[in-house]
Amino acid sequence: MNLSSLVPVLAIDGPSGTGKGAIGSAISRTRSWNFLDSGALYRAFAFAADELHIPPGDIEKLTELSKRDIFVFKLVKSGEVNILVDGQDVSTLVRSERGGQLASRYAAEPAVRRVLISQQRGRRESPGLVADGRDMGTIVFPDATLKIFLTASPEIRAERRYKQLKKKDFNVTLSSLSASIAERDEKDASRTIAPLVAAPDAIVIDSSGRSIRDVLEEVDGLLSARLRNYGGNFKRDC
Repeated sequence: MNLSSLVPVLAIDGPSGTGKGAIGSAISRTRSWNFLDSGALYRAFAFAADELHIPPGDIEKLTELSKRDIFVFKLVKSGEVNILVDGQDVSTLVRSERGGQLASRYAAEPAVRRVLISQQRGRRESPGLVADGRDMGTIVFPDATLKIFLTASPEIRAERRYKQLKKKDFNVTLSSLSASIAERDEKDASRTIAPLVAAPDAIVIDSSGRSIRDVLEEVDGLLSARLRNYGGNFKRDC
């Protein structure tokens, strides 16, 4: 038996602007669980591949890149993940809208997903893992202890993303951001490989008009209830 399969996983999927990153990182800190920001991984990988002029279809070079020990992800007190590539802090660069579009482009390629999926599953270590992404519950951790799919209206998501980027001094407009998010959502939802959809057994939560704290408390409560159903095999480490 693969012992890692005994480690509980909270999979939180959904499009950008739904609050899944803030909720996931908060729960990981409260429970002292590991945290996987798969979006950060894809953005960092896409950034490195683009810098090295490796096209999405070059399987050999992409595989070589995935094996290089140049990616570092650090969860900081603010709840964000600092991203370092080959010693360079690229957090701001990869979290731009261009960084998101680049990540979406590479993520659509089966070769990229194949080389990164083992890295994501390798983060499943005791006492538990909170995995934030777009295919955590459908592809990466289909046996997750609890699967959450967060949604929100396009208008609210665009506004949240706009405030995040303006706070970091990005030069963006709400209208252009809304168009960019809509375009990315369409691509992610319609791609043939790991599309952005809720797993059949996921609990769908609409965060529109709700505070992050409110949704956080609901998800954490659902996780506690699910862990209790395991008969005490999984315990809160806090």
